[in-house]
Amino acid sequence: MRRNHLSYPNSLFFTFNINRLFRYRVNIVCIYIDSVLMMKVICTMAHLLHRLVIFTILITMAATVTPITHQHFKEASKFYNSPACLSISEPYILCSHQALHVAMTIDKAYIRGSMAAILSVLQHSSCPHNIAFHFLISATANASLLRATISSSFPYLYFRLYPFDHSSVAPLISTSIRSALDSPLNYARIYLASLLPSCIHRVLYLDSDLILVDDIAELAAIQLGDNSVLAATEYCSANFVSYFTPTFWSNPCLSLTFANRKACYFNTGVMVMDLDRWREGDYTRKIEEWMEIQKRMRIYELGSLPPFLLVFAGNIVAVDHRWNQHGLGGDNFDGLCRDLHPGPVSVLHWSGKGKPWARLDAKTPCLLDALWASYDLLDTSFAFDS
Repeated sequence: MRRNHLSYPNSLFFTFNINRLFRYRVNIVCIYIDSVLMMKVICTMAHLLHRLVIFTILITMAATVTPITHQHFKEASKFYNSPACLSISEPYILCSHQALHVAMTIDKAYIRGSMAAILSVLQHSSCPHNIAFHFLISATANASLLRATISSSFPYLYFRLYPFDHSSVAPLISTSIRSALDSPLNYARIYLASLLPSCIHRVLYLDSDLILVDDIAELAAIQLGDNSVLAATEYCSANFVSYFTPTFWSNPCLSLTFANRKACYFNTGVMVMDLDRWREGDYTRKIEEWMEIQKRMRIYELGSLPPFLLVFAGNIVAVDHRWNQHGLGGDNFDGLCRDLHPGPVSVLHWSGKGKPWARLDAKTPCLLDALWASYDLLDTSFAFDS
């Protein structure tokens, strides 16, 4: 294993000079002081001062050294297009209508999940070279490190990083039932239409805590009809009322927003989005308006999901449940193990508090976490020396 050796030639030279300096001063003191007692006192004080200076220098040097600690990931296998795939040259894939555009957020806390999700998309895709990834990152993140990390594991991946300046959304974020939901990057999906180039008309948004076990092209090809802005898995059996506070339901000016709509809960971790219609309808602003009301009246408790429900519930294209078997991370409090919903599975989604990588590291995995582990690219044999 390669070790990081720290060397400070300038600091050591300075230390040696201090050694000589203090020894020189001590010698002078010892020669010219007649009193033996006074000589011992001064010599002792000089030596103590000498040690104090050396100690101070070493502490200062140590404080300026920031240990480099980040996860290291293995290189994934290269995947190839099937013969039936269209050939799209790399310079044109960004704005190609034939390309499949996938958007995800990436940060230090969830990058292990993101890497597994990327691998699962590529591994099950019939045309992996025709996928363009668009990664939203915090404006304060180390973009160079993230780019290098992704490129080292996926050398042939076409992707772009988009710094998300959260200064506009941060004042609108209210505390929720789980702190992870309060991250500004959790709200970046609201701004996809403005962050991505205008030549991208349609995008598939994916959370970082999921894996695909089917061809993503089938999901991306879902038709949105004449008016719908997005498609997602819808659950009309869920208790929709529970997603909003009594303050919301007791105010007719607010609750009437769902009048003439068959509003159902849907999960925003997997969405097909028409960015042209989003831009035309100014839906970012509509969601922000509900967030502004939330800051004044506390009408919901659950992060970025309720504003999506307020704007879109009842007006989306419902996707088959196999494309988002969510809730595998348990609830937002305990993160306990959960089973799959009945029926086929194309996407396993660990929404909730419990993340598979955290449970695996803690040696308390759930049964389904073993499926996620088969896509985990973390190189556990690699470690940085501190």
